[in-house]
Amino acid sequence: MKKYEIMYIVKADLDEAARKAEIEKLHAILTDNGSKITNVNEWGLRDFAYPINDMLKGYYVVIKVTAEEAALKEFVRLAKIDQNVVRHLITVDKD
Repeated sequence: MKKYEIMYIVKADLDEAARKAEIEKLHAILTDNGSKITNVNEWGLRDFAYPINDMLKGYYVVIKVTAEEAALKEFVRLAKIDQNVVRHLITVDKD
């Protein structure tokens, strides 16, 4: 398994409970598919450099995972159809 870093942005207008539930749901996609989350870093609410779908802010989360490619594909598939995920990016972690 390779190490990856995943950054995703959830909608800023979610309340605290809904945001926590969304983050747990996204992390469960990875762990249910055999991945191990090694670090979670919530950057919090930040302004966008430019408007995205008429939104000016988002809640940023960066996680480090050890995962198979199949788990990442499932994460991408579900993140694309999730209405609360604004953007996501997966990169290979060199550490």
